[in-house]
Amino acid sequence: MGRSTAPKSRKGTVLTRREIEGLIADGRSIIIVENKVLKADVWLKYHPGGDKAIMHMVGRDATDEVNALHSAEARKRMDAYQIGVVEGRWNNFLPPIQGGRFRAYVECEERLEFEEHHEQNSSSESSSASGSPLFEPAGDRSARIRRRRSSHGSGLHAVSSVSSLSSIEPLEHEKERKLSHMDAYTQHEINLDLAKYPALDPATQDGIVQRYRQLNERIRAEGLYQCNYISYMIELCRYSFLFGMCLLCLHWSWYGTSGLFLGVFWHQLVFTAHDAGHMGITHSFTLDTIIGIIIADFLGGLSLGWWKRNHNVHHIVTNSPEHDPDIEHMPFFAISHRFFDSLRSTYYDRIMTYDFFAKFTIRYQQYLYYPILTLGRFNLYRLSWEYLLLGLGPNKGPAWWHRWLEIAGQLFFWTWFGYGIVYHSIPTISGRLAFILVSHMVTAPLHVQITLSHFAMSTADLGVHESFPQKMLRTTMDVDCPEWLDFFHGGLQFQAVHHLYPRIPRHNLRRTQKLVRGFCEEVGIPYALYGFVDGNREVVGRLGEVGRQARILAECQRRMAERGDSGGH
Repeated sequence: MGRSTAPKSRKGTVLTRREIEGLIADGRSIIIVENKVLKADVWLKYHPGGDKAIMHMVGRDATDEVNALHSAEARKRMDAYQIGVVEGRWNNFLPPIQGGRFRAYVECEERLEFEEHHEQNSSSESSSASGSPLFEPAGDRSARIRRRRSSHGSGLHAVSSVSSLSSIEPLEHEKERKLSHMDAYTQHEINLDLAKYPALDPATQDGIVQRYRQLNERIRAEGLYQCNYISYMIELCRYSFLFGMCLLCLHWSWYGTSGLFLGVFWHQLVFTAHDAGHMGITHSFTLDTIIGIIIADFLGGLSLGWWKRNHNVHHIVTNSPEHDPDIEHMPFFAISHRFFDSLRSTYYDRIMTYDFFAKFTIRYQQYLYYPILTLGRFNLYRLSWEYLLLGLGPNKGPAWWHRWLEIAGQLFFWTWFGYGIVYHSIPTISGRLAFILVSHMVTAPLHVQITLSHFAMSTADLGVHESFPQKMLRTTMDVDCPEWLDFFHGGLQFQAVHHLYPRIPRHNLRRTQKLVRGFCEEVGIPYALYGFVDGNREVVGRLGEVGRQARILAECQRRMAERGDSGGH
């Protein structure tokens, strides 16, 4: 197999789709941004948001994702990685990290002419096709090849995927017969979304993208990207009051009450750390990073770098069972029946095994949901230290110093919290235990708020033809609440708006929501808005439904085992 010889020194060189496919087959990380071809290989290990976020954009037009998550200065620096341009509308590939496979580029004119003649047909058949597969159970990929059949509804663009190098398709009735019960359920969910949301044809999706970008310009013109610093002064007063009450109650030996105030303090702090992580305060990468690390690490004991690496992937592949770490909570929670197949997480690079323990907990997950979330902060400590000790963040580039500042922050946190308060200020074991448990369990509403906006939404994969704004609105809900209660939710009640425009300061999200709802009405995308109670009911209902499916599957497997039936369903 030969290497692509496409010129790389001239930024204006026009690269064909076939040449770009060859570069990706050769191991290059190629993304398209505003018709510029960027080779991000060198930047992978330096990217402050982690390498996985870039890997999910390989072979795709990442214009909207890049613009949503990066400052103008960062986007300008990307020009240094430009190796060419593409002409016309880019048709997305399925990234390698998501299962896409690519043909090597061979500089043979006769072969190239043949491939170009058949490119439109073969690209939908080859393993670099732009569709999205129904992933088979981990460990069984080579034995079972599954294909998604496109909906035949009016105006829908065909969604295909190929997990095999073969271009021979089985007959339609044979594919239908070979679908397992779980695959059929997956296809049913896909069809529901295809019927509910705008068509995936290029004209429709391009229209949505155009209006989405126009709305961004309107938001900018109305000053909604400008931070309201008076609001942060109010936040600072609130934080000072809560921490002061924690220390006062500690002085009075009211250890449980002191822990309660500390827990609420942490709960409120996270919202500002979230803002800083998205450069939504000063809009300076360096300043907002320092603010975020001071809040998250020094005051909260959590790693901002771990959160950014996790959160950026979440913003790109929202609610994807194989790829989004924010919904990968096996063996405790599963919001899709697809987790029953022991999927492989591309983020954690491990199989999320549907083992004996998971089979038990998932069946009762709607009852375990709130109790488990009360202990969620302890797991965040583990993830933070794992990120820092293993050096999962960049060690070079503009973010090289983040890890060391975070480690200093962690040492500072465990000094004032672990030694200064828990060990030195509380004399009894029972008092220490009460303080620790109360302070950590009080933060449970934060974990509810984080999961609330996604757990009840679609986990179906409609393929790479779906536009960024439609995918964000299909997988995210907003929570309705009175304006005076905004401080409690900290902006997390506007998650649909936030996913569309992550860098808008949270105090401007309520105003932005009105514009986004108008956009949704214009393009025909349903806007999911629930009250806090109704939203929780939706989440618990989804958990209960998946739990019911787990019980049915377990019963079927039990009866099959009794009969000695290994029919494969």
